[in-house]
Amino acid sequence: MSEPDVHTLTGPYVLDALPDDERARFEEHLAECAYCTTEVFELREAAVKLATQVATPPPPTLKASVMSAIDEIRQLPPLVPGATDELARRRVSRRSVLALAAAALAVAATGGIAIDQYRDKQEVIQANDRVAEVLAEPDARTLHSPVTGGGQATIVASEQANAAVVVLRDLPQLPADRTWQLWLIDPNRTAHSVGLASGDLTTVVDGASGKAAFGLTVEPDGGSPAPTLPAAALIPMA
Repeated sequence: MSEPDVHTLTGPYVLDALPDDERARFEEHLAECAYCTTEVFELREAAVKLATQVATPPPPTLKASVMSAIDEIRQLPPLVPGATDELARRRVSRRSVLALAAAALAVAATGGIAIDQYRDKQEVIQANDRVAEVLAEPDARTLHSPVTGGGQATIVASEQANAAVVVLRDLPQLPADRTWQLWLIDPNRTAHSVGLASGDLTTVVDGASGKAAFGLTVEPDGGSPAPTLPAAALIPMA
């Protein structure tokens, strides 16, 4: 496999998903590239916003529950020098961190968190996991466009994942009877609606492989079957 373009490593870098050699190379690049520095800042900001959506104070009984459970957990055997066991070689991934977060929520639920609130948080965790998967894809490309009237649209698209992370920031406030609508546009210029937004947004849209462009338009409340032109933002993807 050919070595990835250093400019495409912003997503994996933010997620701490780069091996040591690529991380060192990318950090050297960051010192000289204002574009990637800005991109890393924006992706980190989006990741912080996602993380705050699942934050919850732990119940007072959480520590006692964890400590009492320790005695029931069998200790793993020591690693043998030179062993090739996959577990010994595997790096801790973003998915592992999210799985631990989900487990912590499950324990917290037994301490009195309502089941519907727990389910809501599980859905957010699953959405965050999907964002992490797309950002960590080796072929992920980050593309930007200013939005007419103010703000910026950013997408991180991956052909392998057949998806794109969409980040909308600092969008102008629309009248109550208007909404932002997101589109994926085929090479034959057919536009497919992939969601609505009332303001700033971080989300994953599926079906991004083979698309020619991402578009953002202002539409009547509830959305439109076809985009109203001109688009507020248009990002070529081909």
